Amino acid sequence: MAAVWRRSARLFILLQRHYSCTFTSQNFNHFSVVQSQKAMTDQSQTDQSLFKPPSTVRGMTELDRSAFGQTVSVPAIRLPTNILNKAVKSLKKVALQRPGLKRVVEEHGEDGNADCSVIEHRLLLLDPNSITSSDSFGSEEAEALKAYSVPQEIQSYELKLTYENFKGEEILRAVLPEGQDVTSGFSRVGHIAHMNLRDHQLPYRKLIGQVIIDKNPGVTCVVNKTNTIDSTYRNFQMEVLAGESNMVAKVRENGVLYEFDFSRVYWNPRLSTEHERIVSLLHRGDTVVDVFAGVGPFAIPAARRGCAVLANDLNPESFRWLQHNAKLNKVDQKITTSNLDGRDFIRGPVRERLPALMKGSQKIHVVMNLPALALEFLDAFRGLLDPEPDQSLSNLPQVHCYGFSKENDPQRDVVERAETSLKTNLQGQCSVHLVRNVAPNKEMMCVSFTLPREVLYNTHTQDRDTSEEPCPKKQKCEDSTN
Repeated sequence: MAAVWRRSARLFILLQRHYSCTFTSQNFNHFSVVQSQKAMTDQSQTDQSLFKPPSTVRGMTELDRSAFGQTVSVPAIRLPTNILNKAVKSLKKVALQRPGLKRVVEEHGEDGNADCSVIEHRLLLLDPNSITSSDSFGSEEAEALKAYSVPQEIQSYELKLTYENFKGEEILRAVLPEGQDVTSGFSRVGHIAHMNLRDHQLPYRKLIGQVIIDKNPGVTCVVNKTNTIDSTYRNFQMEVLAGESNMVAKVRENGVLYEFDFSRVYWNPRLSTEHERIVSLLHRGDTVVDVFAGVGPFAIPAARRGCAVLANDLNPESFRWLQHNAKLNKVDQKITTSNLDGRDFIRGPVRERLPALMKGSQKIHVVMNLPALALEFLDAFRGLLDPEPDQSLSNLPQVHCYGFSKENDPQRDVVERAETSLKTNLQGQCSVHLVRNVAPNKEMMCVSFTLPREVLYNTHTQDRDTSEEPCPKKQKCEDSTN
């Protein structure tokens, strides 16, 4: 930085003489900063190209790891072996850090040809982003070198780079067409990496899958979603891009272990925080009614917390893995499972149990996590219970219902849709939580409220019997979540 400042000062004097102009101190400071920023930008661009795979890999569709080999020059400093560990520790902020690379090397490389005169010294490879000359060391590093009697002398080292030394994103950026989006992002479900590739990335999908496996320890299978989630069971078709075809994943979320066939059920790892939020509202002895339970991300933790759970899912595979996970986590005695349509579950098992539950003092929580359709299922609660002479029971169920919204005011949207299904006013009687942003202009929301007494005991019993269930197949349940 000092060298850059001196160059800027000399250039300032030359410009002042040439144009006979007057610079204020403010002008000069601004001028110097601009020059310094430009110098750093130029250097950054140089460094980026330094660790850029060879241009010959552009357009590769079948991974050839050997094609990524090249040799680059990086700065290095000579250190005595007797103070090597201390010196390396003092210089760790400016040392080179690349995947699979040794920072300390023999002075003549790693081929074993170093002669006796250099055995007492080693080279520490430095980060080109930080060190470009002997003047680049910061005060902390300079003081350490002085204390160890090491000259601030930089030399160039010819470094051999291979496929293993590049990051996944660097490889994909070098291979895919220039100027197009490059993604190395994925959702991890156990040993499975789940990607949503765009059309321009599809010709490279096999290569992308293999790079993901190579650069992410523990990932042994990469899949790409090939259709939107529009089936009754909320699963989607997928293509295995690389690795094994084992779809049975083992996932630990919030301390709970789950197992399931990822190709036949729906699991969203982005919802762990929401699962934890709802479970934190529960107390031992409460009852949880999980209408769309999936493989149990709400039901299992609730049971572990000491709640009695009624859990249901229409998908036979989800139902099977829900039971499996209940046993796996030793809470099967606390969970009653059903394999029914959500509306039939509410009007059947829930209706039978609800009157007795409402006579108790423990809270009742109803979780409805099918964001594409759950708000429409709220009508199943209208007139659910027959009118009774004594309607003084105050232990009304607390409902947590999820929905997607693309409206400018998603909070208002989900509340109005809930009101439409319930045929009642929830203003001032509910809360809305933003769960996550699913896509641009698409939010996942959770509206929570106490089920109104006038809805539950509606005397218009025809509402209970004649409501038609919306057909899940007519709506795309993108990002439907467990």
